Amino acid sequence: MSKVLIIGGGIVGLTSAYYLQKKGYEVTILDKGDITDNCSFGNAGMIVPSHFVPLAAPGMLKQGIRWMFDSKSPFYVRPSLNGNLINWGLKFMKYATAKHVSQSAEPLRDLSLLSKKLYEDLAKEPDFDFELTHNGILAYYKTEKAGEEEAHLAARAIELGLDMAVLSAAECSVLQPDLKLDVLGAVHYRCDAHLYPAKLMNALLKYLTANGVKIERGKEVDKIETAGNRIMKVFTGNEAWDADQYVIATGSWSPAVAKMADIKISLMPGKGYSFMEPEPQNRLTIPALLCEARVAITPMNGQIRYGGTMELDKINTRINMQRVKGIVESVPAYFPDLKPAIPAEKDIWYGFRPSSPDGLPYIGRSNKRENLVIATGHGMMGLSLGPATGLLVSQLIDGAATELELKPFVVAR
Repeated sequence: MSKVLIIGGGIVGLTSAYYLQKKGYEVTILDKGDITDNCSFGNAGMIVPSHFVPLAAPGMLKQGIRWMFDSKSPFYVRPSLNGNLINWGLKFMKYATAKHVSQSAEPLRDLSLLSKKLYEDLAKEPDFDFELTHNGILAYYKTEKAGEEEAHLAARAIELGLDMAVLSAAECSVLQPDLKLDVLGAVHYRCDAHLYPAKLMNALLKYLTANGVKIERGKEVDKIETAGNRIMKVFTGNEAWDADQYVIATGSWSPAVAKMADIKISLMPGKGYSFMEPEPQNRLTIPALLCEARVAITPMNGQIRYGGTMELDKINTRINMQRVKGIVESVPAYFPDLKPAIPAEKDIWYGFRPSSPDGLPYIGRSNKRENLVIATGHGMMGLSLGPATGLLVSQLIDGAATELELKPFVVAR
């Protein structure tokens, strides 16, 4: 039986293991933590075919510069002489064009739709109840400018075959009758869905453990031994791990892990925050995006999860309470009856979205190490794109035809 070693126990690592196990591979997962602290647990739980516009879009440069001077803004780049950040920023500027946005739309759409179908298949399996809900997402706006941008997005989405509708404030109220709204309108991303991330991850972990996948927690890779164009062994302290094929799926830590195999990956960690509040009244039944504030709000497990911000910086343990306040203060401006309290630091989750400079994930074989597959760089869509990525990883390992054309996601681009 062929052995596969997966470095990283987030949604991409676990779904890769799921599909590889189904194909008969002997799979081991190494994770530096206990797995429960990664992005796949604390995110907004949204499955988003609607998100076919990459982060590297023309308006983001100007908007990003403006946001840098607001401590509560949803996007921030910490000024630094960090060579990785400078290199990433130069590439981002190169990609932030209308042409790039146009070229990225179909690959991102196809990856998202494949993932959504795989989630639907997974939800039919025994013991895989993770609250998959097909209510779509409502993207609310308060200004004419944001409304025009959303209407343009909706028109392009419809051209791509995605189900979206522009709604007036009154039509929004019909969909959310128990929620007081102070908005001009919204676009209903009917093509989208949502789930409860903790239930999903725990179901995957339970299934993998029961079906022979070895999950090794607290194992941080600190050395990779290579010979010629192959990886021979991976080390975690004094322990050596060998396999026939290797997968790097370590999110924002991927550049550091890949460097041990003499591979460069352009990636920056984008820190995001989230927190939960009880919602016994069940007023919010459809997840919400607050367009101007860039805040995501999702009902899950009898609670509401509030999340947002994108702080590009080195990986760190700081909690910027101003950013969290920015999330809290934006909510009542759209929903006057929803007034989340500023959470205590201990109740704030944060994680790092692995952000590529062109806004597309890296999915493919390394051109330097023939027995290595890299799957990272999903930005804010890791959970959304996880199953599709996992399936594609399993097909690459298997030498089978891949479900999708992988040229847009090639690692050495």
